[in-house]
Amino acid sequence: MNRYKVIVVGMGKRGLHHATAFHANNRFEVAGICDIDQARLEAAAPKLGHPQISTDARALAALVKPDIFCFCTLPNLRSELIRTGIECGAKLIAFEKPFALTSAEGLKIKNMLDTAKVKAVVSHQHRYGEHYRKVHDLIVGGALGRVHTVYGTATGWMMHMLSHLVDYTLWYNPGAKAQWVMAQAAGRGKLSDSHPSPDYIAGFIHFSNGVHGIIECGAGAPDVPEVPYWWRKCRIGAQGADGFAEVMTGGGWRAVTKTGSFSGEGAMNYDLDMPPYVQEMADWLDDDKKVHACNFHTAWEGFEIMMAFCRSAIEGGQIALPLTTGMDEIAALKEALPARKVLFSLPENAKEYPA
Repeated sequence: MNRYKVIVVGMGKRGLHHATAFHANNRFEVAGICDIDQARLEAAAPKLGHPQISTDARALAALVKPDIFCFCTLPNLRSELIRTGIECGAKLIAFEKPFALTSAEGLKIKNMLDTAKVKAVVSHQHRYGEHYRKVHDLIVGGALGRVHTVYGTATGWMMHMLSHLVDYTLWYNPGAKAQWVMAQAAGRGKLSDSHPSPDYIAGFIHFSNGVHGIIECGAGAPDVPEVPYWWRKCRIGAQGADGFAEVMTGGGWRAVTKTGSFSGEGAMNYDLDMPPYVQEMADWLDDDKKVHACNFHTAWEGFEIMMAFCRSAIEGGQIALPLTTGMDEIAALKEALPARKVLFSLPENAKEYPA
């Protein structure tokens, strides 16, 4: 049984979640950790088996030559670190969403990974939550009859939340490709954030099997009153001829079908969600047929939808998929969106989307 060497770049909250999950699994050795903050490295190293530490990711990767190159950094460093992972000979690159900040960079990353034939995964790990899985099983098991609509909402802004919403709606409508989208956006406040986004973006997705997706993300998204914690006010689900089923990130799941109404508990929990996420990396490296659920190509489909939403808000009208050319959508949104303050769907949003 192979044991895989791992480097984790970024020792913030998410980096530590990844490194801790790798260290707890005997299929992996955390061989190196990196951060620009030396104090973070020195605090983390004893908890992870005293790996090599460095503030220089490229130098550390060249020294360790990891099987898995994992990074959990701010999103402006994606293509640079993908290149580092490829050049050090990693067999798999794991990184945080968002996939990229623009479709121009996203296409660059896709080309690098496809050319190098390196496996990659993007951390949409909420799908391992028991409440997310229960809803998935009801939908794909036919309990809703013919599914006609999938949907997702979140009060957090686009670069934090939209790829999650799209990824899970794709999972709830398996096998279908998005053919076009149409969307609108409002508010320029978060375009200067470290995760640059319009304050509110909402739109529609048309899939090849006739299902429609409805997505709202940001200051105007509807409340999820069942969930008190603001960042977890996310609702994802499906409606069919015979009922509906939905999950709330911080509030369990519920469904109504021909056989009755049902509900259950469940909440976002990194301690439960991260172990299967990292285990599937070992499984995929062991066997090419055991493709990781959060694989790069699934994440790319979701990223295209997110960028197409932006383009629709910029250009107006429908945007066909797949995307064939790159664009700096964030710069274009800064030019296209009016300088009007966004309107809120609930009072709590005001403190997160200041003028």
